[in-house]
Amino acid sequence: MYESKLRSKQRASLRGAAMKLDPILHIGKGGVIDTVVKQADDVLTARELIKIKVLETCEYDARETADMLSDTLQCEVIQVIGSRIVLYRRNPEKGQYDDYL
Repeated sequence: MYESKLRSKQRASLRGAAMKLDPILHIGKGGVIDTVVKQADDVLTARELIKIKVLETCEYDARETADMLSDTLQCEVIQVIGSRIVLYRRNPEKGQYDDYL
């Protein structure tokens, strides 16, 4: 299981930044498959902070999906509310959310 390195205030700042984001990925009937993992990895590298929507047709709930993605992608689960997940992984080259940390 991936171990979080963010403090609660850092996580709260990133939650605030994520409020204005729209879900960029939708996970449905196929669940967390290789293509979803690859897309999430690419988007995390480019944007650092992403919002994902877990559809009702997904076999896992949002928390389980967030934990799977966090372990696979080595990223932080910032928030899970209802069917929405917010993930964060710092890009060492960009660091666009360093002000929030």
